[in-house]
Amino acid sequence: MDRVAVVAARRTPAVPECSISTSTLAFDHNFTTTAKGLLLLAEIVCGMLVWILVGGTEYFHLSALCWVMFVAVLFWALTVCLFIIYLTGAHNRIPWVPWTTLSLCLNCCATALYLVTAVVDALSVNQAIRGRHNYNCWAASAFFAFLTTLCYAGSSYLSYRGWKTTEEGQ
Repeated sequence: MDRVAVVAARRTPAVPECSISTSTLAFDHNFTTTAKGLLLLAEIVCGMLVWILVGGTEYFHLSALCWVMFVAVLFWALTVCLFIIYLTGAHNRIPWVPWTTLSLCLNCCATALYLVTAVVDALSVNQAIRGRHNYNCWAASAFFAFLTTLCYAGSSYLSYRGWKTTEEGQ
C-alpha cells in the first residue's frame, strides 16, 4: 500500500490547491416581489417603451430625439444587466464590488438624464403634425419617459437608503 501511495504522489503535479466553487447561479424567486425588483422591472418595461416608440418613427431628422434614443437604450441595457445580476444572485458572489454604491450612482445618473430626456422628448412633440404617427408615438414616449424618470427616482431613494445603511454599518 505504501508503494502505491508513493507512486500516486509522484504522478500528481505540484499545483497549489484552489477552492473553486462549482455552484451555478440561482434564480431568486423573491427578488421580483421586492420594491427594488418591481422598480427595476418597471424601469425596463417603461424604458423599452420609450425607445421602441421613438425608434419606430423618423426620429433621426431631429438631433434631440437622437439624444432621447441614446439615453433610453443606454439605461435600458444597463438596467437589464443590473436586473439579471440581482435576479441570479451574482451580486452575492462578487463581494468586492460595492453594489449599493454602484446602484446608487446608476440610479441617480439615470434619474437626472431621464428627466432631461423626458423634457426634450416632450418639447420635440411640437415638431410633428398633430394626429400623425410621429406625433402620437413621440407624445406617448414623452409620457413613458416621465414615468421612467419617476421609477428611477424611486430606485434612487431605495438605493440611497441601502447605501446609508451600509455606510452606518461600517
